[in-house]
Amino acid sequence: MSFTQNFTAVGDNLALSAIVALIPILYFFWALAIKRMKGHIAGLTTLAVAIIVAVIAFKMPAGLALMSASQGAVYGILPIGWIIITSVFLYKLTVKTGQFDIIRNSVLSITEDRRLQALLVAFSFGAFLEGAAGFGAPVAISAALLVGLGFNPLYAAGLCLIANTAPVAFGAIGIPIIAVEGPTGIPAMEISKMVGRQLPFLSVFIPFYLIVIMAGFKRALEVLPAILVSGISFAATQYFTSNFVGPELPDILSALVSLFALAIFLKFWKPKTIFRFEAEQELAATAAVKMPLKTKQAHTGAQIFKAWSPFLILTAIISVWGIPTIKLALTGHYEGTNAVLKAINSLGHALTFVPEVPFLNNNIINTAGDPVAAVYKLEVLGAAGTAILIATIITKFIVGISWENWVVTFGEVMNELKFPVLTIGSVVGFAYVTNASGMSTTLGMTLAKTGAVLFPFFSPFLGWLGVFITGSDTSANLLFGNLQKITATSIGMDPVLAVAANSSGGVAGKMISPQSIAVACAAVGLAGKESDLFRFTIKHSLFLVTLVGIITFLQNSVLSWMIP
Repeated sequence: MSFTQNFTAVGDNLALSAIVALIPILYFFWALAIKRMKGHIAGLTTLAVAIIVAVIAFKMPAGLALMSASQGAVYGILPIGWIIITSVFLYKLTVKTGQFDIIRNSVLSITEDRRLQALLVAFSFGAFLEGAAGFGAPVAISAALLVGLGFNPLYAAGLCLIANTAPVAFGAIGIPIIAVEGPTGIPAMEISKMVGRQLPFLSVFIPFYLIVIMAGFKRALEVLPAILVSGISFAATQYFTSNFVGPELPDILSALVSLFALAIFLKFWKPKTIFRFEAEQELAATAAVKMPLKTKQAHTGAQIFKAWSPFLILTAIISVWGIPTIKLALTGHYEGTNAVLKAINSLGHALTFVPEVPFLNNNIINTAGDPVAAVYKLEVLGAAGTAILIATIITKFIVGISWENWVVTFGEVMNELKFPVLTIGSVVGFAYVTNASGMSTTLGMTLAKTGAVLFPFFSPFLGWLGVFITGSDTSANLLFGNLQKITATSIGMDPVLAVAANSSGGVAGKMISPQSIAVACAAVGLAGKESDLFRFTIKHSLFLVTLVGIITFLQNSVLSWMIP
């Protein structure tokens, strides 16, 4: 039982095939934005619609469609769902032991202004986690931190998703850009340079945009000096590292520079008025007490360090997990001679499982006539979620919680996240069915037909669509990177610009990806409210990808000198 992908399966017509391929995506938009279904219902029904379209319209055997969905569901649980479970677990441990109150007060000691807290946590700290781990960890942890500080959960999740736009292309130690070198043959350094000449424009703009969303244009101007420090320090570091160092470190270094630059700046500059949310102001007026709502207590440096140590340990372990050589050992692929890494490699090999997907492996034939391998990739030790779990074990000893309460808390988190994990599994299954059936490529080929004049503008939309479907800038680059290169070459556009635009445009799709929406809602306790968050982010996603489209269009014409 084999299946040969046919991108013009419907009436032997690309446009008609693309319209049909849009059905599952349009259904998902309708389910969340209009019908406002709960996330797991929208995810499961979208998966069902995708399977039906794949089988009936794209002639994919039902068995292969179902097994492709199972492959995606497994990937949705490990590594993605595992990251969410362990991230929320770590946060809950700090809350249960009272350490988060100290974290909260330490942030308030820098600033009580909600606008500036959003810049520190959602933008800078979130970008650091994106650079170190990627997947769902940045949004999950930074959103949970904002909720703990007193932010409305929906706003916290939405702001973190939007803030995550700036670092996504260089996430997880530069994997999205490193990965696309393979299918395109374009050196990763060249793509890194080009992305580093597109995203800094967004990186300067995003902090201002965040505050406008939060507080309005006038109140954003009140903290413009801090916004400029945050955005310019991030963007400048992003440009220099991506152009002169490589794709691995732009996020980590940009985030650290931005975080420390803003924290130091706030030691010498304060806004004239402290911004708080309306509900907080009303409560403060009723209680006739000075904000913040919880009395700020003085804590020693040792207490503050202890409270933050779970997240410092998390950062250190995730950073180690992301080092390429160690990553190879953790997944059982290290071939060097270092004794320690060889020992880790043995354990990593024992805990890495890649069984073939029954009936699916090598039974899908792409248009080049090559069979496509399909395996369940279960890298237990190498998963970022396992790194976070190790951080929770170390945290157990730091915060002094008993093993019994540690286990009870873990059980509470598992119960709390059962529906979000089901949502994630179903939407990743939807992505896999869409890819395996050829629907994703059909949509990509249609966008590529927009021609020499319009394609430079629509090129980022291809990456945006890819990230919406797959939930990953890496996957979108692998899916559409070579198509971008081929199309660009045929119309006289620089292929480096087109491939970079795929990655840069993809960053705006992250905030509306079903995976990202489910992750963010799970982190802030809004399971079942995915439709509200989707409605919050969709307009910002379309606006930001349009900006990337304009930048790419200009770089293809009047700003062509910017192409390396």
